[in-house]
Amino acid sequence: MRLSQFAVLLLCLTGFAGQFNAAAQKKKDIQFYQIKLYHCKSNEQMSLTEQFLQSDYLPALHQSGLKNIGVFKPIDNDTSVDKRIFIFIPLHSFEEIISLDETTFGKMQLTSYADAVYNDPPYQRMETIVLKAFKNMKHFVQPSLSGVKQERVFELRSYEGATEKLYRKKVEMFNEGGEIGIFSRLNFNAVFYAEVLAGSHMPNLMYMTSFNSIKDREEHWKAFKDDAEWKRLSGLPEYQHTVSRSDIILMHPTAYSDL
Repeated sequence: MRLSQFAVLLLCLTGFAGQFNAAAQKKKDIQFYQIKLYHCKSNEQMSLTEQFLQSDYLPALHQSGLKNIGVFKPIDNDTSVDKRIFIFIPLHSFEEIISLDETTFGKMQLTSYADAVYNDPPYQRMETIVLKAFKNMKHFVQPSLSGVKQERVFELRSYEGATEKLYRKKVEMFNEGGEIGIFSRLNFNAVFYAEVLAGSHMPNLMYMTSFNSIKDREEHWKAFKDDAEWKRLSGLPEYQHTVSRSDIILMHPTAYSDL
C-alpha cells in the first residue's frame, strides 16, 4: 500500500474512532429530567391548561427534538380541591433545562391560555422540579405496558430526608444497596430514579414506576413487600430512618401523553 493511501485510511479510522468514542461517552452521560406541575382549582382551569398542553406545548417540545413526554393527572383529581397536572420531560443535558422555555416559546401558537387575564388565570400556580438520574439507572426507560392506556397507572414517589446525610444513605440504598435491582427483578417498569436538584421539597429523591392497572400495581407491591432480599435490605441498620416524609401519587396518563 502506498504511503498516501495508508495516510488516508489512517485518517478515516481515526475519525471513525472519534465518532464512536463520542457516541459511547454520550451514552454514559447521566440524564436530566424536568417535571412541571400545574395546580388548578376548577375544571375550567384544567380544561384551558390541558388544551394548551395538547395543542401548543407538547408539539413545541417535539419540534425542539424532545420526545417521550409524559403528561399525567392524579387519579383523585376529580374529588381534590387542588387539581394537578404533571408533565415529565426527559432531557439530554442540564443546558437544555436552562434554554427549554426560551426554545419552545417561539414554536407555540397564541391561545386563550397565553392571553388569559390576571384575574382569570389558567392555573393557580406552577412548580418546576429539576432532577438528575441515579447512576445505576442513568437514562429514562420507556415502560413496557400492555394494558389499555386510560387504565395504566404511573406511580410517582417522593422521598425526603431529615438531613443531607440521611438522604444520601437513601440514595445509596437505591444504588449500591440494590433497591433498584429488586424493582427491576420484580418487573416494576420503572421510568426513572432521580435526585431532585431543585424543587420545593429538599433534600429529596423521586422515582416513577408503571403498571397496567390498579390491580397490577397492588400485585407488584405485595410481591415487593414479601421479597426476601427487600426484607434483608430494609432491615439493615445503616438504612434506618433515611426517609422523613414520603408522598405517593397515583396517576393516569392523558390521551395525548407520549407515555
